[in-house]
Amino acid sequence: MTTRISAALAALEAEHGIRILYACESGSRAWGFPSPDSDYDVRFIYVHALDWYLGLDEGPDTLNFPVDAELDLAGWELRKTLRLLRGSNAALFEWLQSPIVYREAPGFRAQLAPLLPPAFNLKAGLHHYLGQLRRGVEEDLVGEEVRLKRLFYALRSALAARWIRERHALPPMEFAPLRALLPTDLQEFVDELLAQKAFSNEKTLVARPVALVAFLAAEYAAGQAARVGLPVAKAAGVAEALDAVLRQQVAWTL
Repeated sequence: MTTRISAALAALEAEHGIRILYACESGSRAWGFPSPDSDYDVRFIYVHALDWYLGLDEGPDTLNFPVDAELDLAGWELRKTLRLLRGSNAALFEWLQSPIVYREAPGFRAQLAPLLPPAFNLKAGLHHYLGQLRRGVEEDLVGEEVRLKRLFYALRSALAARWIRERHALPPMEFAPLRALLPTDLQEFVDELLAQKAFSNEKTLVARPVALVAFLAAEYAAGQAARVGLPVAKAAGVAEALDAVLRQQVAWTL
């Protein structure tokens, strides 16, 4: 799959006349709990040549590769990406923390890394993860049996929301460090579920775990209550630093 992903990225560069600055895994494989049949959720950031940025009208700023059972490949143009970073897009913060990187221009992630904490908006991040958790609490985890995949999606979102609520910081992408916030009495049970998921397909059902679902519901309620009191710090210089990144990367295309 790594060879296939590299070939797909190269084909996109050739077809669209772009330079891919960064490509990473963004789904369960990067989070740390894939199933054997999990697809590859590849997300990338790309830049055009200088002429693209000098026209009166902006062109399309998103590229998608045909999705199949194995590969989901999509990317954002650099200016769009940096605007979303300035606006604290939670998905983008995850991309830039991914442990699985398929392509990176020299120093690109290191250039953005110091800007992530000051650019992260606690309220926006909490809203994002609570939205994902709400689906689990209100829709996915209400039957006598629930999809194991959806259970972990909800659990990861709950822990990311708790990280923001308790630590007032950007949560890590990977599930392993988030687990530090899981109550001790649930740790062993989650270990068992992780072991089961490693050998189960994406549609595997398990009996609804009452204690774990109760924890998720409590975290959703606590996150909702914490929204108002979260600070909204605006760090100076982030926008200017992002402008500098755009200019530098576009200059590389000359």
